[in-house]
Amino acid sequence: MAYSYEPHRFEEFEEGQTFLSPGRTITETDVVMHSAMTSDWNELHTNKEHAKERDFGERIVHGPMTFVQAIGMVMRIGILERTAYAFLGMNYMDLPNPVHIGDTVSLEIEVAETKSLDSRDDVGLVVFETEMTTQDETVVFQGDLKFFVLTADE
Repeated sequence: MAYSYEPHRFEEFEEGQTFLSPGRTITETDVVMHSAMTSDWNELHTNKEHAKERDFGERIVHGPMTFVQAIGMVMRIGILERTAYAFLGMNYMDLPNPVHIGDTVSLEIEVAETKSLDSRDDVGLVVFETEMTTQDETVVFQGDLKFFVLTADE
């Protein structure tokens, strides 16, 4: 499966269509930058000695950072380049396992739903089912990402 795709307009998405992101290794710098940007300096993520005493035995990546990486991977592959009109949210998000510093993650994306809108002709709704896994296939994120995507008429 390719890692780079052309931008898609609403009409070009088909239910069942799949895309795959390239992998990305999560670094110490990523965790520090996320902490700084969000003011979330929770010791589970930033204090090695404290984290040793917790269930995971080491620092783990912030859950919200895992979500942000998923959004970034959808954007990185190019299918929504200049065609994403709005991110509308999610019906669910699961973080079944932690991401560790040094893990390499990638995202599989499936078009779950496309829906034309009666109230608008410039955008349509596209719902992506996503699953992020680590280098050893451990699932660390699942969620449905809802976007308004520009139509061919726009």
